Amino acid sequence: MSDHSSVFLLVAAFVAVIGLILLIAVAKLNPFITLFLTALSLAVVTGMPLSAIVHSFEVGVGGTLGHIAIVVALGTMLGKMMAESGGADQIAYTLIRFFGEKNIHWAMVVIGLVVGLPAFFEVGFVLLIPIAFTVARRTGTSLVLVGLPMLAGLSVVHGLVPPHPAALMAVTIYHADVGRTIFYALLIGIPTAVVAGPFYAKLIAPHIELAAENPMAAQFVDHGTERSLPGFGLTVFTILLPVLLMLIGSWADTLAAPKSALNEGLHLVGNDDMALLIGALLSFFTLGTRRGFTRETILRFSNECLAPTATITLLVGAGGGFGRILQDSGVSHALIDLAMRTHIPLLLLAWLLAALMRLAVGSSTVAMTTAAGIVAPIALHTTGVHPELLAIATGAGALIFSHVNDGGFWLVKEYFNMSVAQTIKTWSICETIISVTALILTVAVSLVV
Repeated sequence: MSDHSSVFLLVAAFVAVIGLILLIAVAKLNPFITLFLTALSLAVVTGMPLSAIVHSFEVGVGGTLGHIAIVVALGTMLGKMMAESGGADQIAYTLIRFFGEKNIHWAMVVIGLVVGLPAFFEVGFVLLIPIAFTVARRTGTSLVLVGLPMLAGLSVVHGLVPPHPAALMAVTIYHADVGRTIFYALLIGIPTAVVAGPFYAKLIAPHIELAAENPMAAQFVDHGTERSLPGFGLTVFTILLPVLLMLIGSWADTLAAPKSALNEGLHLVGNDDMALLIGALLSFFTLGTRRGFTRETILRFSNECLAPTATITLLVGAGGGFGRILQDSGVSHALIDLAMRTHIPLLLLAWLLAALMRLAVGSSTVAMTTAAGIVAPIALHTTGVHPELLAIATGAGALIFSHVNDGGFWLVKEYFNMSVAQTIKTWSICETIISVTALILTVAVSLVV
């Protein structure tokens, strides 16, 4: 690729992203249509063959939705059962009692770190959002103060800590040791989550005015305190069952001989979609039938909660389509070329590549695997770099500044009922704090070990 053409591609992509933000935030155009039109315009300008443009966008949408649509649907059903049965209230009360109302943002970061471990960010998000709504309502605090620490906890484990699927992929590509990576990742991740979560939330929450009515929160009703609530243990077991199943799935190869029936069975129940399906079915019993709800009522709950997710699911898909156009038009390649020419230390290179991919493509998982794939061959010819720390640096880079081409951005915006500008001030900045803090701590650890 010539210098001129790669500069042109990078400028075109930059203009497209800025245009996208302005059209959605300032001109108030429908985000789905805006993402679609911007992706098409970028494809035309960068000279993609006209016959391939729409197909490329569709592949991106389909690839993203194949996973996300199932996750959002099942996770929302589980969340609805938790909310209707009073399970979300029970967890919220117990945490408020344990941590005290003053420290509720600490409770939320702990929940995010625990539940996020084996679940993709979106899965953890839809599982935990009913608890965040309930806690915010009960303590009369801002949803930003309660929700942002939870998001920080989820995001840190998503990018840094195996057995999280995204982090595990990076570990595999770098041939790093899983146990050591988990140790370093927790060492780096916990302080990172504290800075980006409770600390930043306390700082920014007073400056964010949220609308009094939140249509998503209204889905997860509050029945007041007069009724009996399901047990704390049972509720936590129901919400953590998918998490446990995913963990079992990630350990399947150590628990049973590869290719054996047991091994394949464990992989099956540990799959995200399967684990959430089992969790949702269990919740119909533990938080439904056992609480005295009829089948008709449970059916109504599970249908009701899907309507508001339609917009979110479409937006997440459109973000995937936009990301795919960036890949197919050669923008992603131009980014890689640029980074390869500048001679920078390997940890920084891994972080930078992942960060650039994340800004261009939106998906942190795609950013991590792509960046790791580029850096791993170079790492083999370089001495004195720990593959575990490389995996963590890559994960940190892949979390930077989530914006309009990232599905997570739209999930947060819609559920929190914020404007694009508010989402950037809260969520995008929180992600950037995680990314930079984790990089600084990774470099510090590399100097010690």
